[in-house]
Amino acid sequence: MAAQFSSRALLVGSVWLSTLGMIISVYAYHVEVSVEKDPSFRALCDISERISCSKVFSSRYGKGFGVIDKIFGKESFLNQPNSVYGMMFYLLETVLAFFSFDSVVWLQLVLAVSANLGCVYLAYILYFVLEDMCIVCISSYIVNAFILLCSVMRVMVLVGLRQEEQESKKMKKKK
Repeated sequence: MAAQFSSRALLVGSVWLSTLGMIISVYAYHVEVSVEKDPSFRALCDISERISCSKVFSSRYGKGFGVIDKIFGKESFLNQPNSVYGMMFYLLETVLAFFSFDSVVWLQLVLAVSANLGCVYLAYILYFVLEDMCIVCISSYIVNAFILLCSVMRVMVLVGLRQEEQESKKMKKKK
């Protein structure tokens, strides 16, 4: 019974966080496209010279994490704005949240860990390379950290259920 409550709460939390992440990514995409069309565009997240999401999104690290163009070229289909990858991640996390298969729960954890490793990389770039503060970026890092927490908790619930099943089987064998 407690596992069902936990599973339901984690489902709601995962979907809510993924929706929030999707909104952040859509806004980031909007800002990047708007800046490309009109360099004088000023986004709501452009607060000062050192607190500017437009500056970050229009940097070489704003597309393909600053890496994909080096591997596949600037014109590659894979060299998309980071926000596109974010939207795909949040959509996938939302869909996966509705399934409780062991492999899906573990896949969700692997994706969340990967996303958070990407966040660490991008946070390093943001602070040490671009020397900027991006409110939108930091918001997505926080959302991703909570998605990771939900994923870890889903795995813990799954492991707990498997242990209960094994104990139940042992008890039945003893009878």
